Parts: sequence; structure tokens; C-alpha cells
Amino acid sequence: MTSGRTINRTIELLLTAFGVWPGISCVLLYSVVECFGEFIGILTTMTEDWSYCGDNGVVLHETARKAKLSSRICNGLIILHTIAAFAYVVGILLADVDVTDRTAELPFMMKMEYPFVIDTLRKYRLVLATQFMYVMVCSLGAGLFNAVFLTLTLHIGGQINILLYWLSEAGPIEIARITKIIQKHQKIISFSEKIENLYSYIALLHFASNTIMICSLAFLIVTTIGSPDATEQIIRSLLFYAVTNLEAFIFCFAGEYLSNKSTAIGNAAYNSDWYDMKSTDSRTLLFIIVRSQRKLRFTVGKMMDLSLECFTNIMKASGSYLSVLLAMK
Repeated sequence: MTSGRTINRTIELLLTAFGVWPGISCVLLYSVVECFGEFIGILTTMTEDWSYCGDNGVVLHETARKAKLSSRICNGLIILHTIAAFAYVVGILLADVDVTDRTAELPFMMKMEYPFVIDTLRKYRLVLATQFMYVMVCSLGAGLFNAVFLTLTLHIGGQINILLYWLSEAGPIEIARITKIIQKHQKIISFSEKIENLYSYIALLHFASNTIMICSLAFLIVTTIGSPDATEQIIRSLLFYAVTNLEAFIFCFAGEYLSNKSTAIGNAAYNSDWYDMKSTDSRTLLFIIVRSQRKLRFTVGKMMDLSLECFTNIMKASGSYLSVLLAMK
């Protein structure tokens, strides 16, 4: 039995908690924000795609297959981010600390100055609980952005697969079928542009922060080797390091996936039975081939394309910065 939805329950619950799910009261306060309007448009398009499925076996199967795949990946991402955040703070939570007026330094999850003196165990635990909630919310927020982005990308992939199936169907291609194919292609282009407008600068922020974090975490792991608490520090940092690399890879993979899929549209149109069509109708198919030559793409702040080559450049840059830090040590 298919669920009839692409956004799974876990993602919907988190989007509601962060105040960006349609229909909840606090969303009305932010409805004037342009990016929220883009997000509503994206969700509306996905709903229309599901409504169009109807009893069409191929369309329904492909849309449901991508929804099921994205649901599994999203749940895995949320769980991984939760485990990484918990592993980073669990050592401090389990530490047996005696808080008195003479305590020189207390272990915290984040180093910061407080406008009050922490001289009792109750105050210390309250600060730890607040920091723990902050770390978990930030981690879930980052995982949520990645999960939604991957869900949207896989949904586009499913719609492109449907378009490829229509192009490869046996039999003569009639003008009504060409019209349906062109309308579907234009809808896919519009959908990808909405995602690009929504996520372009988010990707820029991710890449700037991920490059710094990958370099910093790698430096921390390397420098703690040989120290008395090396095992604890490496365990705390290793999962965070893996998740940070995964975030960068997800964005780059999505861009590469979309580019390859959009190129396949032109190839499928060329390999279709256009030679069995009337000359006037076959010219219409040229619109798809010509438009497919301009790849669909996701960018980093409108400056560079997201691709696996971009991920390689991030790792190279992080390695170079790490070498500089180790040389300056």
C-alpha cells in the first residue's frame, strides 16, 4: 500500500517543530518571507505530482518508489545526526563533577561566559541541560535541511524517469503525447529552479562552514593522538567529522545527480521514434532536445555548480588548510 506522499512523517514533524510547515499558526508570521513562499510552491508541486498519478501504474510506481527511498534515507540521516550530537556530549553528561565554590574549571559542552556564578550542582545541571538541547536542535536542524534537499532531488529524479518512460514508449508519437511530454519537461525545469533559488545560498553557507569544520575537526583528531584522553576526544570528534563530510557530499551528489538526469532527457528524445512522425510534429520534439542541452543544475551561491568535482575541491582545500595548521603548531 502506497503512502501517497513524498515527505515522510519524521520530516513533517521536524518541519512543524521548526515552524516551516504549511497550515500551522506560527507559519503565518513568516508567510511574507520569499523563501518560505518558494518552499510552499515546491510542496504544492509535489502534491500535484501525486494527484496526477491516479491509477497510472508506471507514474504511481515511480513516484512511490522515490518516496520510499527518500523516506529511508531521511530517517537514516536524522538518526545519524542525533547519534553524532549525542556522542559529542555524552562524556560530559555522564561525568561525575563536584560543584563547589572552589571548583576551578567545570566541563561544559560549549565554552562560553555566563552572567552568573555557577556554584551549585543544580545551576550546573541546568546549564548542561540547556546546552544539550541547543546542540540537539542545531544537529537536527542541519539534518533536516539535508534530508529535505535530498528528498526534493530524488523527487525530481523520479519525475524525470517518468518523462524518459514516455519518450521511450513504443508506437508513433502523436502531437497530444508530445504536448504532454513538453509540459512535463517544463514543470521539471520550473521545479528545479525553485529548489535552486531556495537552497543556493544555504549551500554556500554549508560549504563555507563545512570546509572550516572538516579542517578543524581533522586538526583536533590529529593533535590529540598520543595524549592521555586521546580515545575520548577521537570518539567525540570522529562522528561529527563523518557527518560534516556527509553533509558536503549530499549537496554535491544532488547536483551531480540532477545534471546527469537532465542530460538523459535529450538522449531519450533523440533515441525515440521521431523518424516515424510527421515532419511538422518531429520538429516539435527538437524543443526538448535543444532545451536538454542546457543542464539543470544546483549551484553554490550562484557561483559554481554542485558536483562531485566540487566535493573533491572541498576535501583538497580542507587538507591544505590542515597542513598549514600542523606546520604552524
